[in-house]
Amino acid sequence: MATNRSRRLRKKLCVEEFQELGFELHLNYKEGMSADAAMAFFERFLVEAIEANGLGFVGVHDYGFVCLGKRGSVSDVQRSEVESWLQKGHDEVASFNLSPLMDVWYPETPVNA
Repeated sequence: MATNRSRRLRKKLCVEEFQELGFELHLNYKEGMSADAAMAFFERFLVEAIEANGLGFVGVHDYGFVCLGKRGSVSDVQRSEVESWLQKGHDEVASFNLSPLMDVWYPETPVNA
């Protein structure tokens, strides 16, 4: 059902031209790694890859959602920065997976062009 929403309401609901984008992150740590080493890596990841790019992280040490640290969308450049940081040979991570950019508030909604 089509709805005719005002600009103010679209902004409040974060839809249409106000859609906000982010991405999911899955981290797989190497087997046998201590919990302290995993947490030290994760804290370094948050500071160097997330906060340094103006992003925010919601989740736990092995899965979460990355979004902009303020209102707005993550850019492809910011997503690439996080990906390249993870690819720089960190011994703690066995593998990782980043989803494509997706709607932060309504994940089932396609991304606007």
